[in-house]
Amino acid sequence: MKFLRDLLDKQKPLFHKGGKLENLFYLYEAGETFLFSPNHTNGIKGAQVKDAIDLKRMMITVVIAMIPCLLFGIYNTGHQHFLATGQTAGLWEDFGPKFLLGLQLVLPVVIVAYAAGGLVEAAFAVIRKHPINEGFLVTGMLIPLVVPATIPLWQVALATIFAVVIAKEVFGGTGMNVLNVAMTARAFLYFAYPAQISGDLVWTYLGDKAPVDGFSGATALAVAYNAGVDGQPVAQALAEHNSAIGDGLYSFYNMFMGWIPGSIGETSTLMALVGALILVGTGVASWKIIVSGFAGAYIMGLVMNLFAVNEYMAMSPEYHWVVGGLAFGIVFMATDPVSAAQTETGKWIYGLLIGILTVIIRVTNPAYPEGIMLAVLFMNVFAPLIDYYVVKANKNRRLQRATV
Repeated sequence: MKFLRDLLDKQKPLFHKGGKLENLFYLYEAGETFLFSPNHTNGIKGAQVKDAIDLKRMMITVVIAMIPCLLFGIYNTGHQHFLATGQTAGLWEDFGPKFLLGLQLVLPVVIVAYAAGGLVEAAFAVIRKHPINEGFLVTGMLIPLVVPATIPLWQVALATIFAVVIAKEVFGGTGMNVLNVAMTARAFLYFAYPAQISGDLVWTYLGDKAPVDGFSGATALAVAYNAGVDGQPVAQALAEHNSAIGDGLYSFYNMFMGWIPGSIGETSTLMALVGALILVGTGVASWKIIVSGFAGAYIMGLVMNLFAVNEYMAMSPEYHWVVGGLAFGIVFMATDPVSAAQTETGKWIYGLLIGILTVIIRVTNPAYPEGIMLAVLFMNVFAPLIDYYVVKANKNRRLQRATV
């Protein structure tokens, strides 16, 4: 580390004012502060209240919380390929080849997302002459986790650039964005290139091998929706799906664990909950948003049961927790401290409405069986309004007490 510190100190004069590379100072500073703690203070005299958390530590904590989803997604990608091509039936058979195949597909997606978004961040930092912060550390990991492993890499780059520019930089950068950047990237892909992010074949890597007879790559949400159309109980349809390669592929247990086709990081409810424990335990995410989000989905599932006119509406409410990306979206997207509600009461309302809207969109929209993406983006827009009325209500109560 001393060698690296000496090397950076030797190059520093080139980037300071008057140096040959002074226009690239903030690129140098970004690399230096990423590797080492800053050597400057805030310059304020007198007593100050400090803690051990800063933006870098907060973003690194979120990245660490996503690692379980990433590692599981890598292995599951290989596992789904082996299942589809009839090479294995056991969960832990051929662990090494499965993980390596998943890594071969997932790692390029992660690299492209970080590279594309990093270049945009660097360009805006140079143009605006402000430091590069660590906000994209999280976004660069979130985007790969919400797309299928087979998505074309150029689409990942295009969606990342679009999201960073439109959902973040036009608002002023990290801490100023209204919309969740990763969800914006996924929305862009869904509406611009729906064939590459949805459908039966994109969820499982088949390569040069043909799938076994009777295999379908339809996601659990697609199976549930089709069951509603066909008048078949959802639980039965899920249990019988892909019976050619084994019974119970879409059992409740498998969907909770994540052994199903889907986007890289969203299939495992269990891994999302592990991430939630890390985020809540470190104080980075609000447990109120997470709890109310799951509660809202369950409550609306019960309401749909009461007014069910098809089998999809009659699906047991707990199934909404394990199909699709609800758990991942609530834990990692809805809790975004920038785009979420800020007041304590507002967090309850914000999370509850995300869960409710997710189920409404899933069940009532035949063109889009998933709902967490649109629910989060919709509530991102309304989060300031929720906070406004929560604060207004608090002020009115205080004024009444003051009058008394």
